[in-house]
Amino acid sequence: MQTVSSLAPSAAAIGGVQRPAPVAVCRVWQQHGSSSSRSSSSNSSSPMSASTSFGTSSSRPVNGCSSTCGGGTWVTPSSPIHSRSHAPAALPPAASASQQQHSAHLTGQQQQPRRRRRRGEDAVARATFAANAGDDDALDRSGFVEGITGWRRRWTVVLLCFVAFMLCNMDRVNMSVAILPMSQQYEWSSKTVGLVQSSFFWGYLLTQVLGGIWADRFGGKLVLGIGVLWWSLATALTPVAASLGLPALLVARCLMGIGEGVAMPAMNNMLSKWVPVPERSRSLALVYTGMFVGSILGLGLSPHMIAALGWPSVFYIFGSFGIVWFGVWRVLAASTPRDDPDISKEEKTYILANTSSGSKPRSIPWGKLLSRKEVWAIIVCHFCHNWGVFILLTWMPTYYNQVLGLDIMSSGLFSVLPWVTMSVTANFGGWLADTMVSRGVAVTTVRKVMQSVGFLGPAFFLSQLNHVTSAAGAVACMMGAQGLDAFSQSGLYSNHQDIGPKYAGVLLGLSNTAGVLAGVLGSLATGHILAHGTWSDVWNVAIALYLVGMVIWNLFSTGERIFD
Repeated sequence: MQTVSSLAPSAAAIGGVQRPAPVAVCRVWQQHGSSSSRSSSSNSSSPMSASTSFGTSSSRPVNGCSSTCGGGTWVTPSSPIHSRSHAPAALPPAASASQQQHSAHLTGQQQQPRRRRRRGEDAVARATFAANAGDDDALDRSGFVEGITGWRRRWTVVLLCFVAFMLCNMDRVNMSVAILPMSQQYEWSSKTVGLVQSSFFWGYLLTQVLGGIWADRFGGKLVLGIGVLWWSLATALTPVAASLGLPALLVARCLMGIGEGVAMPAMNNMLSKWVPVPERSRSLALVYTGMFVGSILGLGLSPHMIAALGWPSVFYIFGSFGIVWFGVWRVLAASTPRDDPDISKEEKTYILANTSSGSKPRSIPWGKLLSRKEVWAIIVCHFCHNWGVFILLTWMPTYYNQVLGLDIMSSGLFSVLPWVTMSVTANFGGWLADTMVSRGVAVTTVRKVMQSVGFLGPAFFLSQLNHVTSAAGAVACMMGAQGLDAFSQSGLYSNHQDIGPKYAGVLLGLSNTAGVLAGVLGSLATGHILAHGTWSDVWNVAIALYLVGMVIWNLFSTGERIFD
């Protein structure tokens, strides 16, 4: 094999002028397998044709070199090196034999490293092309599993976050079922039952903002992992705490809330680093579906477990699931693609080109964050949205029992159905949002459309409850309200990563604090309203807040990045 560098003097005096040797030379000569193309002399060589060497006759740099690189050459079918009648001339007489030998020696030494460099550069070039095109279907995957199945490393992170959120709600709703035999065993009054139920939110409120700060500073992997382990241990210790007395139980539930409080901001931080913009809505929808699935499993399995094994079993078994998850999370997850030693170079290039995976913020610019109307739009709308959500979550069985006359078992069954609807519509909304973005619809437009559905849908169906008298009609309205509410996963809940990926955890912590506060106040206000009014008044307040939120969202929200 010969190269241009082997045919040119390294420092020959041509025409009396000293010319420096080229630093990097593109390889353009290759020997043919046929005897007709071989050369018996070092001064005559037959190059490959353009169609054989490159598969195309278009003009382009040899081996990816530009026309300005050292020794780079643009190759076209009409170039002299592609014509047998233009074979390269012998070295000028001024080039000494020692210079020729030295040049050939350097060429032989540099060929292997150059091949390795070219292979690496080609891989990066393919990944960069795919990143610029917004698609990674063409990426080569070096991992065995990826190469065989097409599985992406980022999908592993999304799946583990889905399981974490499923466990989150399983551990949260099991108390709503176990509280019945617990209150009988320990002879708790209704006031004490309410105190136990609310103790979870004491801790949950404390770590909403702190969870975002910790995730942005220390990485989502560490914070989410510790959070799941923390609340799982608190869940498993709940029966022990209850046996020690009410204060110990309240502390255990508060500690559980502290652990679950970091989950949402830490997850948001993780996905802002791992999930490219074209996949963001459906990924978030899938993760939040974990909460719906967790509610379904928790409400569906707890009564049978309590009947067969006793009420402590739901805490021991559900808590152990989180401990197992933590072990898997430590092995498979990383805070960012840059920190993952097992991700392929191509997928890493694609993700980094479509996300913000830069350095962690040294400090939180609180003044800058809280001075923007777009941030306050998220905070206020999160409050308006969660008011209705927590009313449906905490008061739905009571509504079925008091208004429709259903027993506890039937109320529990019908309470599960809206969550099933949400698990389906959330993923449909995520797919729809990502499809719109991939087809060129502005992210701001997509977020406003999705959240408008998330506000108007529940408002409409809750307004129909005032005219419903049958259980089937009420359940249908609840399913419609919560089903369309799930479109918020592709609107409000995706917007933190849009406007400030670097501060996604903090932004979600801020807005979710308002959302949790709405849940606490909404539950208390509902009890007060029912003491002096009717269920129609309860629904009217929720409807009014949904409509206020829709107006604020469409006036002040944006899908553009406003924080670097």
